[in-house]
Amino acid sequence: MKDILPLAERSVPRYTSYPTAPHFTSAVDANIYADWLAKLPPDARLSLYLHVPYCTHICLYCGCNTKAARQRDPIDRYACRLLDEIWLLEHALGRRPVTHLHWGGGTPSILGEAWLVGIAERLAEAFDLAAIDEHAIELDPRRMSKQLARTLAVIGVNRVSLGVQDFSPHVQQAIGRIQPFGQVEHAVDWLREAGIDRINIDLMYGLPHQTVADAARSAELAASLAPQRLALFGYAHVPWLKTHQRLIDEASLPGASERLAQARVAEDVLCANGYVAIGLDHFARPGDSLAEAARAGTLRRNFQGYTTDASDALIGLGASAIGRLPQGFVQNAPDIAGYSRAVEARRFATVKGIALSADDRLRGAIIERLMCDLAVDLDRIAPGEDFSAELESVNDLAAKGVVEVAGRRIAITDAGRPFLRLVAAAFDAYLPANRARHSIAV
Repeated sequence: MKDILPLAERSVPRYTSYPTAPHFTSAVDANIYADWLAKLPPDARLSLYLHVPYCTHICLYCGCNTKAARQRDPIDRYACRLLDEIWLLEHALGRRPVTHLHWGGGTPSILGEAWLVGIAERLAEAFDLAAIDEHAIELDPRRMSKQLARTLAVIGVNRVSLGVQDFSPHVQQAIGRIQPFGQVEHAVDWLREAGIDRINIDLMYGLPHQTVADAARSAELAASLAPQRLALFGYAHVPWLKTHQRLIDEASLPGASERLAQARVAEDVLCANGYVAIGLDHFARPGDSLAEAARAGTLRRNFQGYTTDASDALIGLGASAIGRLPQGFVQNAPDIAGYSRAVEARRFATVKGIALSADDRLRGAIIERLMCDLAVDLDRIAPGEDFSAELESVNDLAAKGVVEVAGRRIAITDAGRPFLRLVAAAFDAYLPANRARHSIAV
């Protein structure tokens, strides 16, 4: 591949939505959200996402919307506000069927077992969970216990994502997250003993002081725990957005060539251990539903990453949570105080979003297929539409070996997979005015 390294340092979005969140505006407010909810068809299938923006402390690499909780009171108050928001949705929607439920953060388990049970019971009253396919939660292995695993099983959790990042002690020290392999192993054992066997593990590359050997060893150790799925994310160094990242010495961060080598060696290790590569950065056992969806061309992508979730609407609960409805995207107030004031007063906390235009929908469909299938046929998905400028941009990537172009069909090469976001960016009509807000491509 020719002149490929400069591409790795280009700034592009992660494309968990299109348009991406920086383009949401206050033109979409709580009243519009309420109107969109009211227009959902009676048989619409829902997906719920609950955001818990608290951790016991903040890891230096973290890019999530979360804060450290040093006292119990703020967490308890926040849990009460989640109940308030569930009440609002129940009155706006009635008892609708839910197919997917996801707790994210932050560290959702910081709520404590009593609140996890209470909120889960309230959700079961407000929504029809009888046909739920996936009930997932993100967990910190350092905050796991055998009792927590049992409680999660009781409330119906059937998938858990464990944040690992890297198993090397010197990397863990550099990112402020000491987490020995044995600790993660215990967490996995407790979950399986409780009957939760759908286990995901998250890894990262591009971390401070991380080497190719570190990435390979971490992938090997993670695979030895036999999770169903793994994700391999590139560390996004955005200290202008996440000020705690300024504590990371930029001189300790691997360069573009090293990052690319780390991603490739980790992928090689995971594939050698029987996992199949999915999309940009996920891996799964061949019989896993995510792998089956990838083979069938039905893989989807949302704010939780790659998914089999084909719901008609994604409802976000909690501070900063993003939702997707047929009309467009909505986002709750990112600050906990603003979110809390709204829902405590029995008002939706929506402060911004975007109504989708016909062009947004078309480009969003193209970008999602590229991100999920690593290929798109414009004649099939957008017949008659003029994408000559975009194809010219993609042809430039083809000259570097990233894609192959045949007429209006684009396919990412095996070597070009790490640069997938660049191909998607060719169809992003919003990007030229907003390039500096995003992390680097690889």
